[in-house]
Amino acid sequence: MSQTIAFIGLGNMGGGMAVNLLKNGFAVRAFDLSEEALAKAAEAGAVRCASAAEAVAGADAVVTMLPAGKHVEGVYTGDVFDAAKADALFLDCSTIDVATARRVEEAAAKKGFEMVDAPVSGGIAAANGGTLTFMVGGTDQAFGRAKPILSAMGKAVIHAGGAGNGQAAKICNNMLLGATMVATCETFAMAKKLGLDPQTFYDISSVSSGQSWSMTSYCPVPGVGPQSPSDNGYQGGFAVGLMLKDLKLASEAAASVGASVPMGNAAESLYQLLANRGEAARDFSLMIEMLEGK
Repeated sequence: MSQTIAFIGLGNMGGGMAVNLLKNGFAVRAFDLSEEALAKAAEAGAVRCASAAEAVAGADAVVTMLPAGKHVEGVYTGDVFDAAKADALFLDCSTIDVATARRVEEAAAKKGFEMVDAPVSGGIAAANGGTLTFMVGGTDQAFGRAKPILSAMGKAVIHAGGAGNGQAAKICNNMLLGATMVATCETFAMAKKLGLDPQTFYDISSVSSGQSWSMTSYCPVPGVGPQSPSDNGYQGGFAVGLMLKDLKLASEAAASVGASVPMGNAAESLYQLLANRGEAARDFSLMIEMLEGK
């Protein structure tokens, strides 16, 4: 007998994730504030629900994919805890601050529920293709229950430790990505001014000690390296605004534990400048144009 999953939050990421649960034999009860998102989920085979509480009623597990910590805490404390059956499992796949993740998981535990924080890496294409990476925080038992559900939506499901550690892993990873992309962009811009052909510089650095994922999998220079958003006018991919959100979460987390993150802070400032130019919706590798003075 297949499990029934309540899926709350069917946006760019959640919509594709819910469809992959359906493809893998789960029954899905869907809720979103967007009528369009609900219609798409229903077209794929999900049961439309008029509220989060209605979606959760009778479900074996609840998956949430929401914009920020305040939404996650509001949904769980306002709807999910009261509507869920006693043995329901909660999986929050949103990217939120570590403190809120731990607070909500503690509240769930006090009510006798098991819960994991399971933020994702991979973007919209991976959400649609079922190839996301999940970084999971929670107890061993909760992780064991969550893994089959997450595996239906991703290619890698990794236990990062206790409550909130999934969020910690996500923001540390994305702070590294943000800073690395800035360094990659400024290096290509400098190489060009020094008279190096971008493809030639790529050919050298991609097999040298300067190699990074930002260069060899996501090159910010159009026409260089594998296909990436730079080849499509910096459309699609990972939005500047989302990178900025993650860098702000990283700065907040660093401050809470007294960690020194000068490169992370510098990257946050630069992506803030890029967002202030009205580019929040374009891909984060657009940083190269700002550094080139365009």
